[in-house]
Amino acid sequence: MTETSKPRCFDATDLESARQALARVLPVAENDLPWRALAHAHQALGPSPAFSHSVGTALIVAELRLGADAVAAALLHGCIDDGAELEPVFGPAARLARGVAAMARIEALAASTTDKRIDPHAQLEALRQMVLAMVEDIRVVLVKLAERTHALRCAAAERFALEQRDAGEDAATREALGHQARELFAPLANRLGVWQIKWEMEDWAFRYLEPETYKSIAAQLDEKRADREAYIKAIIERLQSELALHGIEAEVTGRPKHIASIVNKMRRKRLSFEQLYDIRAVRVLVKHEIDCYTVLGLVHNLWQPIPGEFDDYISQPKSNDYRSLHTAVIGPEDRALEVQIRTFDMHRHAELGVAAHWRYKEGGRQDAQYEEKIAWLRRILEWKDDVADSSEFTEQFRTELFQDQVYVLTPQGRVIALDRGATPVDFAYAVHTDLGHRCRGAKVDGAMVPLNTVLDNGQRVEIVTVKEGAPSRDWLNPALGYLATHRARAKVRAWFRQRDVGEQVGVGRSLLDKELKRLGVGETNLEKLAQRLKFGKVDEFLAALGRGDVGQRDLVNALQDSGKAAPALLPTAKPRARPKSSNPVTIPGLGDVPLTLARCCKPQPPEAIVAYTTVGRGLTVHRADCASLKRANPARVMPAEWVLDAGAAFEVDIQLKAFDRQGLLRDVSDVIAKDRLDVLRVNTETRGEVAHMQLTVRVKELQQLSRLLARLQHVQNVIEVRRG
Repeated sequence: MTETSKPRCFDATDLESARQALARVLPVAENDLPWRALAHAHQALGPSPAFSHSVGTALIVAELRLGADAVAAALLHGCIDDGAELEPVFGPAARLARGVAAMARIEALAASTTDKRIDPHAQLEALRQMVLAMVEDIRVVLVKLAERTHALRCAAAERFALEQRDAGEDAATREALGHQARELFAPLANRLGVWQIKWEMEDWAFRYLEPETYKSIAAQLDEKRADREAYIKAIIERLQSELALHGIEAEVTGRPKHIASIVNKMRRKRLSFEQLYDIRAVRVLVKHEIDCYTVLGLVHNLWQPIPGEFDDYISQPKSNDYRSLHTAVIGPEDRALEVQIRTFDMHRHAELGVAAHWRYKEGGRQDAQYEEKIAWLRRILEWKDDVADSSEFTEQFRTELFQDQVYVLTPQGRVIALDRGATPVDFAYAVHTDLGHRCRGAKVDGAMVPLNTVLDNGQRVEIVTVKEGAPSRDWLNPALGYLATHRARAKVRAWFRQRDVGEQVGVGRSLLDKELKRLGVGETNLEKLAQRLKFGKVDEFLAALGRGDVGQRDLVNALQDSGKAAPALLPTAKPRARPKSSNPVTIPGLGDVPLTLARCCKPQPPEAIVAYTTVGRGLTVHRADCASLKRANPARVMPAEWVLDAGAAFEVDIQLKAFDRQGLLRDVSDVIAKDRLDVLRVNTETRGEVAHMQLTVRVKELQQLSRLLARLQHVQNVIEVRRG
């Protein structure tokens, strides 16, 4: 087949010819799943270009040896819109097919960016990463690559499913396909190591986008592709026999260089066509490093080396640690031939390690974590060649490697990468710091959503802003879920940090008083609290609290450690039973003695307590900071401690005030239910337009109570919520 001959576009539309074509390449012919999928596709699509396209895609997938489910998915992906429930019949194949159909959105995104300020290279890289993040099974991406490859073939034959009749529309369709293949899908195939698809996509793209240059290079090659492939095959056989004669175990592979690769190298190195010596190339892989030099000698004995075209990257590796021997020789028929010689370990490092060939070819910013994920996918795709028919191995294709990030879109189509769990506020700060500061609302896919909504892949996010604004301190409260990314949280803290120190102290004092009141914590020693949080002075502590360096969780933990828990906690868990006693308090050194709880301060766990010896009434348990003890005889005060089971729960009263509305109690109950807390009592009284609600819930720690109060405060129409 010549460079410009008719492409391999499957064009038989009847069921029997499609079955025969698949039977020739399917490695899992004993599995009837592809045949059922084939029959369903033919029934749904009928004898049409769409059916032909599905079968052509399935043929490519079968050649990739991805298993019966992937072949069936290729046949079914065009039937997703027929309304049929495919999962009960086809199971995993139907899920793969839906994934392939969903990826059509990526094609639209690649061409929908309207903001000219966006770096197109960064945008395309984000889209490629978005593709991998949107799928749970990497086979979805591979089937999509096969589908796009067949679309490229059919476009050249003017048999693409759209079947545009106007020649101008045909040319526009091919140009759009070429851009899409060159910029989005061929780089994906490249980094996944699916070479046959990568090379073919690049050649089609070059043929559609630069037809004159393509024809010129094809003419200079002056031979048919089939002839060049036969030439390389003869070279491989000659080398294999020579290596076997000298007892060297080696693997020899080769291919004629594709036209797109030829042009890219000419442009990258500013060479003329006559200066290229690797239009035909073979690679020899051996076990040991010493064998590399032995093979080099054999190659130079077989064919005359070209002066100046030898590079020893073994003794002098490249900066990215790439190691190999490169030489160029005058092969049979006086044609230039490049030979690369390396060990299997060197090859594995070049393809999967830090010397990753795909990054070298594409250029761009280094990202070691992302490259390691790509390397892992390549290993999976290498292993499948041996065990693709195993049902156990299909689970290996399901990957969460890229599930730590989500990729969302600005209204202009720019792709923004965020950590998994990110919200519209995180998105706003990722776009621009000022946008984050002025953020007051958000739309996701056109609908208004709360600012703590968790974003998902592919969503389009629009931020509603005010002209001048400042971040909310609530955004720093982890319990409210407004910020999930460290970057956004750091920007909010930086805003508060830049404010006047005196103002920070005042804000911090106000926040502390508010939190103490809300939690029902009484008088607190601020110096000890500051020391517990590693601050030398109270003002330093208050300033840090005011600018957000000390979060609500840190404050509540410090209060918990100091014993400053709320005064209305009633133990609902059974105390750690002592023999013949139900006392929840123990006095070290006295054993089991009668105790009573003081009425003046009503001590409850986990507050710090002491025991006081009274005349005629035995021991009375007080809070350690009880005011009545200040006038008591210190000699009668003894240490005491609570004795409760681990994980003991306590009853706590909460008072909530809100403007009355329909559904208020339901919303409050939903917040409590999300924290999985038990509600023991609810009492609601409405006075005019204001509802007063008293609730009793069971909590295990002060941190849990603080989180609940913070979330209740943000229920719509709530005016105030605090400990009862």
